[in-house]
Amino acid sequence: MISGEQAALRRPANSRSLAVRLDVRLTGEQSRWLSAARERVHDDPGAIRTLFPAVGRQVGREHLNPWADPRDPRAWTFDDTARVLLLIAMGPPARDHIAELYRHGDRAERRGVVRALPYLEDCPAATAIVERTLRCDDAQLVAAVLHPHTLARMHQDTLAHAVLKCVFIGVPLHGVDIPVTPALSAMLARYAHERVAAGRDVPADVWPLIQRHPPTGELAALADELDHPDPARRGAARRALESR
Repeated sequence: MISGEQAALRRPANSRSLAVRLDVRLTGEQSRWLSAARERVHDDPGAIRTLFPAVGRQVGREHLNPWADPRDPRAWTFDDTARVLLLIAMGPPARDHIAELYRHGDRAERRGVVRALPYLEDCPAATAIVERTLRCDDAQLVAAVLHPHTLARMHQDTLAHAVLKCVFIGVPLHGVDIPVTPALSAMLARYAHERVAAGRDVPADVWPLIQRHPPTGELAALADELDHPDPARRGAARRALESR
């Protein structure tokens, strides 16, 4: 199931909804700054270099959804949303600036770039930005790639990397619209088996993805661990299959 926040943000066509949701949370001064900034980058795309770093100071960094779990790295913030709106306001020139903004930005600025990718059509730098993001261990930054449009554009190998990266660093996958293939299900089942063979627990988030295309051989090998002479492996297998 997709959360209300994810449902509202899942399609680029909802950029207007994104603006409305932010505006109702901003003060008059913050709203006026953002409106002026959007107009400025529309008329002068080069202004993004100075406005993009200023967003956090000008509009704040609170969660867009006041009821969001503060521990969830997927939650959008005021500055995330404002940066996306600035890049949308730029129009096509945004595609020529995002690589530079990502390269020179701090973690919040990079997160804003990644969150904007689904809203920027035909963006040549998108693939390189996603791949670079998946090499980092910042949970909030990695979580920013979990947008249906970003995931749908990924090569299968990159998608597998993204899913495993989220599992490794603790980014929740429940409620995320992931395009699961039989190969991805099998890969995650092998990962689950590797965890069990090491006597370690299997993250519950992987099971819905494995169950989309249940890999018979991999699941049978996992079930065989219930009879392993090592009690740690037997226990890990039991807990994994119960969570399944």
